This record gives sequence, structure tokens and C-alpha cells, in this order.
Amino acid sequence: MPTVSVGRDRLFAALGRVYTQDEFEALCFDFGIELDDVTTEKAIIRKEKHLEEDVEADGDDEVIYKIEVAANRYDLLCLEGIARSLRIFTGSEATPIFKIASIPRGSMLQMHVRSQTSQIRPYVVCAVLRGVTFDEVRYNSFIDLQDKLHQNICRKRTLVAIGAHDLDTLQGPFSYEALPPQEINFIPLKQEQNFRADALMEFYRSDMKLKKFLHIIENSPVYPVIYDSNRTVLSLPPIINGAHSAITLKTRNVFIECTATDLTKANIVLNTMVAMFSEYCENKFGVEPVEVVSYDGSTAIYPDLSCYKMEVALSDIIGPIGISLDETQVISLLNKMQLQAKLCSSNGEPCISVSVPPTRSDVLHARDLAEDVAIAYGYNNVPKSKPKSMTIGGRQPLNRFSDKIRADVARAGYMEVLTFVLTSHEENFDMLNRTDDGNKAVIIANPRTSEFEVVRSSLMSCLLKTLKHNIDHPRPIKIFEVGDVVSLDTSRDVGASNNRRLAALYCNSNSGFEEIMGLVDRIVKIVTHSPRIKFGQTYYVPSSEPEFFTKRQCKIVTSDGKQVGYLGIVHAEVLRKFGIPDPCTFVEIDIEALL
Repeated sequence: MPTVSVGRDRLFAALGRVYTQDEFEALCFDFGIELDDVTTEKAIIRKEKHLEEDVEADGDDEVIYKIEVAANRYDLLCLEGIARSLRIFTGSEATPIFKIASIPRGSMLQMHVRSQTSQIRPYVVCAVLRGVTFDEVRYNSFIDLQDKLHQNICRKRTLVAIGAHDLDTLQGPFSYEALPPQEINFIPLKQEQNFRADALMEFYRSDMKLKKFLHIIENSPVYPVIYDSNRTVLSLPPIINGAHSAITLKTRNVFIECTATDLTKANIVLNTMVAMFSEYCENKFGVEPVEVVSYDGSTAIYPDLSCYKMEVALSDIIGPIGISLDETQVISLLNKMQLQAKLCSSNGEPCISVSVPPTRSDVLHARDLAEDVAIAYGYNNVPKSKPKSMTIGGRQPLNRFSDKIRADVARAGYMEVLTFVLTSHEENFDMLNRTDDGNKAVIIANPRTSEFEVVRSSLMSCLLKTLKHNIDHPRPIKIFEVGDVVSLDTSRDVGASNNRRLAALYCNSNSGFEEIMGLVDRIVKIVTHSPRIKFGQTYYVPSSEPEFFTKRQCKIVTSDGKQVGYLGIVHAEVLRKFGIPDPCTFVEIDIEALL
């Protein structure tokens, strides 16, 4: 859950009254957030710099409240949002109405989108805050909200990147382009030197904050860039803004642009930014729109601050909570949560019409309304009742069966190991003499290390690695693992499926092929009691897998010819690649096929 740090005195001033710590904790609980910690700026700096208690730290003794908020409440990621929500909750302020300034189409600022942007970040949305009054606290809150959104809904800038600029230093119309990095030159924020975009990437590799965003665009043949009409660079999203248009405490007109790969999230981010800080505009809660002109000639005006309507039956709101309220009470509770509601009827049944503001992007369904009513009503006020139906939780059959297999294999003298589900591409394929046809393994898009490039499609490399790291143990070495492998599966909504496997490895001065066959015979004997699976007299069929010696391997098949596993003496070339000097025999069985 995100944690927002706000100055206590500033927060109380925004709320219009002073609370004791206990009173404020109670208010937070009632509203569905939590006062997580109370500290000071000095204590925070001392902790960040790992200073001892007796060492003097910079900063002052202002009390800082760290407030934990729900991950989908983007409107609570700054002091302005928390204070406004609590004022509305306590009834000291009405829900604000956000207004789009009425500007003739021909006088509206424009952002022209070039076709090349479709190769990397195809969307951009914009807005203008006119007549903003910043002080140091408001400015810091504005910057901090951008950082919080980048970490949260923006998924570390991969989905959305926010840029804020001093509009008075720029000249519209603007253009959103994608150019080869050699053609982009500008002075980045907090720098005095002019950089070419590719050189800037190298420069930021040593930057602790910005280096983690470089991977988003560095391998692209074109980089996204925003220019004004004078070809002044506003930003190189999602990396850095230009120094020319940097906002300061003296900035009065702020131009906000959000480039994105997800238009829906871009709109949510833009709406959050302007809704939180339009209260400091000369025309309070007023926002100036920007027209975005696409390369295909289509146009759209942003931001869209309109409310959307929901009509929900009263029973769908109070039913899941288990309380009895009339329409008037439900409407009052919804209003406390910034949801403007009124009574309507549908087929003679009481119905609530709810107007959801642009700040409440988390409200998508009737259950969301029920949750807000429950929060406003007070969870502690919901009467306790016994469930109408009694259910007893139980273990999944696959997990229960997996534990039975574990117990039997352990009784056969094998030691269980637990390995990572992620592995390297080389270990999953090349070191096992296997080829990657692109239709099996799930590839990690941005692996942290070369050891975690793919999700394993077999347990074999994992057991061989374990054996390699324990090669000095006395012989024989008998290890096994029961775990999941993952393979691509177009029939699943996520594009991949898990499969539970048993794998066992025997290593000694001789191959121990008969040892592994004995283990397989034991497992077959166990599962033949199941009416769903049958094995014939002979369940070993010759195979030709590249990781085993020829004529020293076989498939395990059921009576109807379905393959459920394979075993064999591991090929000398595979053992050499893993650094194992002694012969080994390996078996892998599909447990799910035995259920």
C-alpha cells in the first residue's frame, strides 16, 4: 500500500482544525486509511543517511504524518487529496465541481502527434493550469504526486510518464514526435550542458534515480520527444524534461503532458494531476483544455473531467454489507465519499443514481459503491451475524496428491530440494541439448540478471544445478523436486499454463538406471488404484530425447498410449556443461496427468 508523508501542521491547517494524535488516528480509521507512523524531517534524514542518534542531522523538527492509503485511490497520494477527502467526509466541504474553461476551438492550445510515435509510445494527453500560485510546500507536493503516480499506476513510467512545464517559457502549438536519438539535442533538467539523446542515455547510466527507466526506450530505433513551435524540447519521455521549461516557485501557468502506452491510464493520471492542483488556480477548480491532433486527422480534447453515471439498485448496495438502510441514508453516506447520489426508480424498485467524479477512477462496479457505503457507515457498526451457509475449507486435490508423492519418494531414500522457478535461457535449452522453437518457454521481458531469463519448462536443469553445487557430497546422491513448470498456452487468458511435475535424479559411480526405474514402478503401483488412470503391463516405450543417451531412455505411457513422463541416463555432453563428473539418471513425471 502506498504511504504518503505530509506535514502535520500543514495538514491540520488544510482540514481547518487541530486534532490530537488519537483523534486523527480515529478519523483515518473511519475513512478507511491508516496513520502508519509519526516522525520528523530530522528523523527521516537520519534514517536515510544511517546516522547515529547523537549525530546532528539536517532538517527541522516538523512533525511528519505517514499515512497509508489504498493502492487504487490515486486521489489520496498527496496532501491536497487527503485533506479534501477528509473535509468532505466530515461534512465541512461539498464535493467540488471541476470546470473546463470555455475556449474557442481556434484559440485552444494544440498538440500534434506524428505517426512515428506509434512505434514506441503512441498516446499523449495534455492540460493547462492557469494562474497557479505555488509556495514551497505546494511545489514539493506537486513533484511528489508525480513520483507517487509514476511508481503506482504508471508502473515506473512504462505505461505513463508525466511532464510538467512552465507554459510562459514556451510557444504553442506543440508536436509529439519520435526521432532517431542522433537527431535529438537539448539541455536536460538540472544540467547546463547540451546532450544528444544517445549520449544522454550513457550519461544517466550512473544516475541512481533515472537509470532504472532507460530500458523503456534505449533499444528503440526512435525516441519520443515533445517540441514547441520554436523546436524547443519540452521533454524526452519517459526519461527527463528539458531545462528550458522547468517549473519553479514563480511559475504561474503549468502545461502538463502525459505520454503513454495505455490511453485509459493516461487519462486517469492527467485527471488526478489537474484535479488535485486546480484548487490553487486563479479560477479555482478550473482547467484549460488542450486539443490533441493525431496524424490521421482525428482530434480529441483533454482533459475529460466529466462525471459518469451509475444506476444501482438499493439492494445491490446494502445487501452485500448486511445492514438495513433507507435510500436517504445511503445517499448521505455516498455523498461523504465524494459520490454525488440521488434517488431514482427502476421497475418500481428503489434505485440510486450515482455521479462518479473524475477523481474516483477506482469506482467501477456496484460493489465499489457498497464498499464506500460500508466505510462511511463504519465497519465497527455493521452488526455481527452468523453465515447463512457453513463451508469448510480444504486443500486442493493436486496439492494433497503432491504431498503423497513427496512422502513416497522420500521413503525411497531421496532428499527433496526446492529451486527457483526462473532460470536462464541457456540452462533451460542449450545446456540440455534442447532447441527453443519459440512455442514453449515463457520469456521474461526485462530480467534483472541472466540467471532469471525464462520460466522453467522442465525441472531437469534445476536438479542438475543443485547437484553441481553439492557435488562433494558422498555417493550416491539421490534428490527430487515436486514443483511447477510453465509453458505457453494460447487457450488460457494469460497465455500460459502451470503444470505440476515430479523430477528425481540419481548420481553415483554407475548410472543407477535401475534405481530410477524402481522409483517409477513404485509410483505406478500407487496410482493404479485410481479408476481414472490405467497402466498396462509395459509402460516403458523407447524415446529419442537429446538430453539422454540413445537406447538408454524411454517414455512412460498409460494403457491408452498417453505420455506422462520420461526417464533416461543423462548425456555426457549435458553433464560436462553442468560440471558433473559422474553418471546420472533422471526422471520427470507429469503429476497432474496421474490425478
